[in-house]
Amino acid sequence: MSQFARRLGRPDRKGTPADLLVVGLGNPGEQFAGTRHNLGAAVVEELAERAGTRLRKTKARAMAAGVLMNDQRVVLAFPLTFMNNSGEAVRLLVQSYGIQEAHHIIVIHDELDLDSGRLRLKAGGGLAGHNGLRSITNHLGTTEYVRLRIGVGKPPASIAGAEWVLRRPGKAEQEVLDDAVVRAADAIEQLTAEGIDRAMAAVNRRTPPA
Repeated sequence: MSQFARRLGRPDRKGTPADLLVVGLGNPGEQFAGTRHNLGAAVVEELAERAGTRLRKTKARAMAAGVLMNDQRVVLAFPLTFMNNSGEAVRLLVQSYGIQEAHHIIVIHDELDLDSGRLRLKAGGGLAGHNGLRSITNHLGTTEYVRLRIGVGKPPASIAGAEWVLRRPGKAEQEVLDDAVVRAADAIEQLTAEGIDRAMAAVNRRTPPA
């Protein structure tokens, strides 16, 4: 057992541990579906659809599905704990699926500091004021997990950031974000096939379509 897994108190597990845990952040409930804050959830749903499966409720306070992606055992998950408590579900998922290292966790989330539709892939880093990341860091005791950030742009001066991310985008922006979800799913597939360094190089140099 790795030091990371030992620190989290991973229980004994039957079967083969997962290679990667891919977590798409968001809020559960129909009232939040399609909002900027739920882009991470949209990506894991896209990946599950590509794999011919769907997410199902688990004891880890999350919707999850195990898939085989480029010969790697990957768990796709969406926490049901609401954004600000995402770390509770992520810790349970790490324990349930036997994740051994923090860098085997990929968190997909919306990002105000990036232009709408732009992607950034990074291992470790700061929290940028994101409450979901703050909760995950608190529960895992580390910032060394991987983040795939999807830009939603800064709101107009009259709208607070917290309100902006909980809104649904207009038609033109929705098209940009729909494309970003597809590209984010492509990025996860590339990461499993070629590794984090090549995926970062490819993702971070691309610009979203106009």
